[in-house]
Amino acid sequence: MDALILARMQFAANMTFHILFPTISIGLGWVLLFFRARWLLTHDRGWLDAYRFWTKVFALSFALGVVSGITMSFQFGTNWPGFMEKVGNIAGPLLGYEVLTAFFLEAGFLGIMLFGHGRVSERVHFMATALVAVGTSISAFWILALDSWMQTPTGYVIDAAGSYHATSWIAVIFNPSFPYRLTHMMLASVLTVAFLLAGLSAWQLLRGVAARSAPRVLRVALTIAAIAAPLQIIAGDEHGLNTLEHQPQKIAAMEGIWNTEKGAALRLFAWPDEKTRSNRFEIAIPKLGSLILTHSTEGEVKGLNEFVGRHPPVAPLFFAFRAMVGIGMLMLATSWGGLWLYKRRVWTAAKLPRPLLWIFAGMTFAGWLATVCGWYVTEIGRQPFIVYELIRTADIASKVAAPTIALTLTLYVLLYIALVIAYVGVLKYMAEKPEDVIAEDADERGAQPAVVSAEPALGKGAA
Repeated sequence: MDALILARMQFAANMTFHILFPTISIGLGWVLLFFRARWLLTHDRGWLDAYRFWTKVFALSFALGVVSGITMSFQFGTNWPGFMEKVGNIAGPLLGYEVLTAFFLEAGFLGIMLFGHGRVSERVHFMATALVAVGTSISAFWILALDSWMQTPTGYVIDAAGSYHATSWIAVIFNPSFPYRLTHMMLASVLTVAFLLAGLSAWQLLRGVAARSAPRVLRVALTIAAIAAPLQIIAGDEHGLNTLEHQPQKIAAMEGIWNTEKGAALRLFAWPDEKTRSNRFEIAIPKLGSLILTHSTEGEVKGLNEFVGRHPPVAPLFFAFRAMVGIGMLMLATSWGGLWLYKRRVWTAAKLPRPLLWIFAGMTFAGWLATVCGWYVTEIGRQPFIVYELIRTADIASKVAAPTIALTLTLYVLLYIALVIAYVGVLKYMAEKPEDVIAEDADERGAQPAVVSAEPALGKGAA
């Protein structure tokens, strides 16, 4: 492989690892705020137990997100020096705003959220939790503003040296794809957290170590997922319409459409072949592609042959998009079916079926898979440009030798695999020892964390 491909793979590896943890911390911050509010309103210690347990999960995720974010930022200098040379006047301030307005807010109040209960007033502790939740969302705002600008650049001027300068920060930040991308990412975070909550709670119930918080956390998770999944489908549809308008070659690659078509079919499955510029083993439904993409059965969809030399690699987008959609539909079916059964059985004091608990446990990290697939569609779909239609990725790459990049890529991948395994292992340990996790910071009110067997925990009173 040449240095350019290896550099892109290295950045993709770093981005894949990094996005896992902000995806959890963004949504989990707001869930923790809900748990905290429920504790203050009801003084039911099950909600306090839930808050304490999931605060530890938040802290672990936040720490890994920070570390991986720093590592990723180094690559702007090592592998992509031309990026900041050309667009540093735009990217630099946006990244700086993220640090000043979001990271400092999160880091400053995280300590109070983690260690302040019983040491500061309930009001101060609640406000610390709220500010951490707000900080995670502000962080997403700025990062997605920059990424969206790279997809749909507006509000800039190019000087004689080829450097980009902002003429309107409003236009830069609120570029055409930003509202759709931000909404889509926030809902992805919510769904990721919902299935993490449901999966670990289900695992606790299966292992017979469910704390008094587990049934209510499972109920909250299913409710959140049942609401967020259809909203994500709607947001995805609107995002697709926006992408068709501004990045038609990305849509053509996602759908495997080579020639411009009116009444385009929906390819359920195919094997895109860029050498022959055709699809093998194609299974398609006539006109459904145009109906979904343009909301008209006769709508026109431009094909990849309109963008020769200017379109992304087809196969990664085609398969990643279908994986994302497939996981999303599975999330919808699981959350709706689970919530229906939960209401019918658990809330009438009957035992929740163990097969359903195994399904929840098996989908603990389904949100990670869907998010990574979505990010691959977004970022690979911008190729061969780093700033869409303006700056080609090849033009900003460093001159680092391919073997050097290959070595660091290998080390990164090995380290990230080890860290993910360790992260999942710690979550498993925490889920199986909830009383130890909760007892570590029990406050002076004197109540001890309770662990109950699975069946009583599923009763109406516990829920």
